[in-house]
Amino acid sequence: MEPVTHFLTGACLARAGFNRKAAYATLAMTLAAESPDLDVFWGFHGPVAAFQHHRGITHTFIAAPFIALVTVAVVWMIHKLRKKPANAPPRWFLLWCFALIADLSHLLLDFTNNYGLRPFFPFNPRWYSWDIVFIFEPLIFAALVLALVLPWLFGLADREIGAKRVKFRGRNWAIAALIFIVLLYAVRNGEHAHAVNLVRNSSVIGAPIVRVAAEPEPINPFLWHVIVETPNFYQTATVHTRSDQIETDSAENVFYKPTVTPATEAAKQSWLGKVYLDWSTWPVVEDKGAMPPPGYNVDPPGPNWHTVEFRDLRFDYPVLSHRGSDTVLSGWVYVGPQMEIEGMFMGGSEQKP
Repeated sequence: MEPVTHFLTGACLARAGFNRKAAYATLAMTLAAESPDLDVFWGFHGPVAAFQHHRGITHTFIAAPFIALVTVAVVWMIHKLRKKPANAPPRWFLLWCFALIADLSHLLLDFTNNYGLRPFFPFNPRWYSWDIVFIFEPLIFAALVLALVLPWLFGLADREIGAKRVKFRGRNWAIAALIFIVLLYAVRNGEHAHAVNLVRNSSVIGAPIVRVAAEPEPINPFLWHVIVETPNFYQTATVHTRSDQIETDSAENVFYKPTVTPATEAAKQSWLGKVYLDWSTWPVVEDKGAMPPPGYNVDPPGPNWHTVEFRDLRFDYPVLSHRGSDTVLSGWVYVGPQMEIEGMFMGGSEQKP
């Protein structure tokens, strides 16, 4: 999920009752809920390095206790720098336990969307994803914001009428928001399976089905972007699970698997290629010939060069991109006349040597 949702989740978890058990619980859990995304600093080493390490070791069960410990250390430093003492003596072990819970909430949220994560890395490098929630889910975001803002607004109203200040206000709102998220997960999980089964049991695909994936749309849990693989082509469809409708067009939604060329084979052995194919579950690797990557400010290659595009069909649907444009999370590799790797591009920039 995007960072703000992680912060809000940590704050809501604390407000659900943990903040009654130890001082600084809200601060520790809010920070810990986003701490695994410290891997963004790999971006200073280039886009391929950032892609390789994104949702890597910091998003694992083995790292979670250490990230929680670092978070508590940050809170301890804040505690030491404060001029005003806390209302109660900090309970550092409890804070570490709470920070660990918040860190694990980050892993759960990231698991629910279709990018996935590697929770057992480095012992098991496999990517896992639930594919039920969009990378930004407005319903979850709204529930968390309301759970934190409404108690504050009601507190202002109470002070206006001179009511006694309520300590630890907002617990029930926070619990309600968390229950709503769990219920939304349950609904989306059921509709995800429904979308896959609808396509598998329909006659809209004119060839034997190898596999099917349903990708989430934001807000509407009854709307899914479905990808189907057959032996020779891929086909996409929009599925409405409430009405059991499947929208697909063989002219617009079918594209044949790209031809394997020496350039694509060379690109797969590049740094970008290996990282991309390790992560991608629906990869398409295509030799685009002597064309520069779209949107990149680079000189076009010579006539004997090849530009190889890497894209993942999970992110090649209308809510994120349009066919013919630079697909979200796509990568590009320049392959020279002797099949040497001359350049790698991703995220709008080139990976420097």
